[in-house]
Amino acid sequence: MTSRMGRIGNALTAIRVWTVNLLTLGFLIYLLVIVVAILAQRPPAVDPQGRVLIIAPEGIVVDQAAPVSPLRFPPDFDAPAQIQMRDLLRVINSAAQDERLKGVLLDFGKTQFGGPAAALEIADALAALREGEAPVIAYSDRLSTAGYLMAAQADEVYMHPSGALMLSGVGGYLPYMRQLADNLKLTIHNYAQGDYKSAVEPLARDSMSEKDREQREALYTPIWDAMKKSMADGRGIDTETFQQLADDYPVLLLEEAAYENLAFAEQQGAIDGTKTFPGFRAWMMERFGTDEEAERETYPHITAAAYLAQLEDENTEGDDAIAVVFAEGGLQRGEVEPGVAGSDEIASQVRRAYENENTRAIVVRVNSPGGSVIASDMIREEMMAAQGRDLPVVVSMGNYAASGGMWVSSPADRIFAMPNTITGSIGVAVVFPTAENLFDYLGIQHDGVTTSKHAGWGLHRPTDEELDKVFFSRSETIYRRFIDVVAEGRELEVPFVQSIAGGRVWIGTAAQELGLVDEMGTLEDAIAHAAELASLEDYRVNYIERELSFGEQFLKDMMQQAPVSVAPGVKDLYRQVEAVLAPLADVSQPRVTVMCSSCVVDLN
Repeated sequence: MTSRMGRIGNALTAIRVWTVNLLTLGFLIYLLVIVVAILAQRPPAVDPQGRVLIIAPEGIVVDQAAPVSPLRFPPDFDAPAQIQMRDLLRVINSAAQDERLKGVLLDFGKTQFGGPAAALEIADALAALREGEAPVIAYSDRLSTAGYLMAAQADEVYMHPSGALMLSGVGGYLPYMRQLADNLKLTIHNYAQGDYKSAVEPLARDSMSEKDREQREALYTPIWDAMKKSMADGRGIDTETFQQLADDYPVLLLEEAAYENLAFAEQQGAIDGTKTFPGFRAWMMERFGTDEEAERETYPHITAAAYLAQLEDENTEGDDAIAVVFAEGGLQRGEVEPGVAGSDEIASQVRRAYENENTRAIVVRVNSPGGSVIASDMIREEMMAAQGRDLPVVVSMGNYAASGGMWVSSPADRIFAMPNTITGSIGVAVVFPTAENLFDYLGIQHDGVTTSKHAGWGLHRPTDEELDKVFFSRSETIYRRFIDVVAEGRELEVPFVQSIAGGRVWIGTAAQELGLVDEMGTLEDAIAHAAELASLEDYRVNYIERELSFGEQFLKDMMQQAPVSVAPGVKDLYRQVEAVLAPLADVSQPRVTVMCSSCVVDLN
């Protein structure tokens, strides 16, 4: 009996060992496949001679790709890829001078833009590309407003016959929650400073205020006019065509099979025609020939990634450097993440830049609608510390540099912005609900013992006259501080800054007239000016960024090879619910922010 039990035990042990070994082998094979796939992602060396350059960015255009740690929870499996604007511009600008290329194919149907300034800058670069020798052709199955803005810069524009041209203009609607707050028996306390400071309105009002409507119209109209003009100039037709497309031929929700929409676009000259996928491929081969080296029948082409990889490093030899630091996204404490300008990390990057003995000047690229006061101050203080070491500090404003973004920018020796940059918003947002009426309705009472007047106070308790004075005074003090920061940094009189503050947002050209901005120009213009201030002729550009560790990068690449997707309908529903609940969640505790909710313009 004992012998038999021993044999069974040995058999079970063998099965367990073999099972573990097989699982281990399977996992190692899986890792090997992932590694091979990661290596295969690297673009092969391709000679551009006689080829068509395909520029088809898939993802969101950002100033600086923010590292996404795969260890964060919850993971964002559907986060769009990040396309660095400087890389995209380098491909476009290099192609404009490259006589080796036979043609350029554009497809911005899967490209997202963070704001109007970036979209219009890329459109300008594509317009310059069109002036080169190589023909520029655009082909997509569907194009948003910003996507068509890019396509319109091509010599010829074609779309799939079952696609859609989704011109919708700019602007949109916001959810206003005051009635919801009343229904939930919440008491809304609003201590905001500035008649135009609209960040508090979704919770404090049932509709848009006239002040907010006024400033939004002052932003959206010139942005939309600039986009229509760029489209019209690219296609050689009247701007009214695009207004009519947006007004009378909208494409809502379905985003395909917009036959009347495409027919009108072709009739008016907004597109040159429609072609099926096989038809367009055959047309390209007829025009540019067949790639004899390709495995499948196609025209000779090179991807933007492969083209970028074969470009030579633009940096010159030498030790002198211009350091470029990026503050992109909402300003808050912590590390940099997609959409988050983590002040702890950005402040550390500025410090690292000015402590480097090779740094001769610093450029801070601000692309932020604002956020936390202390986060804004942390970055500003390090910029001033750099100036204390006699290093020039130049700011380049991107799509947005408003509220906290303006706070950060104010001490710079020179501020550059784009004509459609959104800035200003010098004001303070303080709004929060208290739930004493809700608890009373539910039959929940609070009682206790404290050793000071307001110990233990929270959103479950009502405010009183004394607390109202405290909150209002705090908000008013921070507002005066904001005005002083801008007045000191911009060398303006305090009464004048008060007159243009009030939370009012300004477009780049208006901000220049007011003295909030010094000059219109790109990031490259800001870098060139920083070099001039530092008396440099030859210099390197050092883009300061944090890189993932080897382990983090490996895990990230693994997840990209085996992605988990969420059904579009589920994602859309989640976003709608999130948009409704965001104002309530954002004021879950009393706090002061310098955030501009009027700044974000959706072009997608």
